[in-house]
Amino acid sequence: MAGKIYTVSQLNKYLRQQFDDDIILQNIMLKGEISNFKVHSSGHCYFTLKDNLASIKCVAFRFNAMKFRFAPQNGMKVIASGYISVYEKDGLYQLYVQSLAPEGIGELALAFEQLKNKLNDEGLFDSKYKKQLPFYPKRIGVVTSRTGAVIKDICHVAKRRNPLVKILLYSVLVQGENASKEIVQGIEFFNKKCPVDVIIIGRGGGSLEDLWAFNEENVIRAIFASKIPIISAVGHETDYTLSDLVSDVRAATPSQAAELAVVEKDALVNYIESLRRDCRYKAYNLFSIKENKFNLLWKHSIFSNKERLLQSRQQELDFLNERLNKVVTDKYVNKFHQMEVIAEKLKVLNPLNVLQRGFSIVKQDDKYIKNIKDIDMNKSLNIELSDGTVETKIVQIKEK
Repeated sequence: MAGKIYTVSQLNKYLRQQFDDDIILQNIMLKGEISNFKVHSSGHCYFTLKDNLASIKCVAFRFNAMKFRFAPQNGMKVIASGYISVYEKDGLYQLYVQSLAPEGIGELALAFEQLKNKLNDEGLFDSKYKKQLPFYPKRIGVVTSRTGAVIKDICHVAKRRNPLVKILLYSVLVQGENASKEIVQGIEFFNKKCPVDVIIIGRGGGSLEDLWAFNEENVIRAIFASKIPIISAVGHETDYTLSDLVSDVRAATPSQAAELAVVEKDALVNYIESLRRDCRYKAYNLFSIKENKFNLLWKHSIFSNKERLLQSRQQELDFLNERLNKVVTDKYVNKFHQMEVIAEKLKVLNPLNVLQRGFSIVKQDDKYIKNIKDIDMNKSLNIELSDGTVETKIVQIKEK
């Protein structure tokens, strides 16, 4: 007797329901090695988890993958937590990963080293980017919790060293999910809205988990981008965060941060006094040097034999005057001679001189007559001689 016939989709849906009803499969932890890790453009992560004998497909949807504090890599041994179900389209079962932790090493420790290496390769920790602290800051911005001991220690030390310095607090959470976001906002506040001379960021000591906000990438990049010098005062002397590496100066404690930022009043007074003494000494030396030079110049022969120097200059002036007169005279004579030569040439070419030798100029209607073809028989001719003109009538023209 034949049984009921099912479709493939009905079977896969039934199998999925069986997986979903299994309590063990809905909250399971698997240990294995990552292979074929891939991040889709959607943000979902796909990979295979395997051991020496078997493997299973895994998927971590974007909202779960964003919670990973380290970057999964092929060959990494991990512990994956989640649930197992059937992907109905292909009829394959897979692990839907909700959390992922490295095996044998703390998740935060691994994330710390990965981010540290990444930012170090980008040059964010290079000393060439470190800014100098101002010598005499008037306003100091502090990014920390208003309820912690950090702000109290900073204010106490700063006021003791210099009562004139102003401390401005931007209160933030120093641990927890939103801490890094608030710390970034505090740094940007002092850079864009409330300018100060130096910024101190910090909190008290704690575990790696407690201090993690100061290892977040957004905080590190905000510190690096700050135009104002930043002192990192996170935890105790033995604690170390990525904020310490990227900041311009690292202080072991908040109290030391205040000591680094605020110059002591007595030290400032002593420094000013030393500058005053140095100025006096340099001014006295400069005056002495100039006085000696003046005395040497005053004893120079120029000043001791002024009349002799004047006579020498007068003689030189006479010599130059004679040279000038000679040059002018020579040029005048030369130009005068050139003028006489040109005048003789003009005299030779002057048509009036030609008339004095018996020649004449014939015109008709103020036009020069060069040949008989230019003559009009009906008009008179004007003959210009050396001492006057003659008007004549034409009687006859004979051609050669």
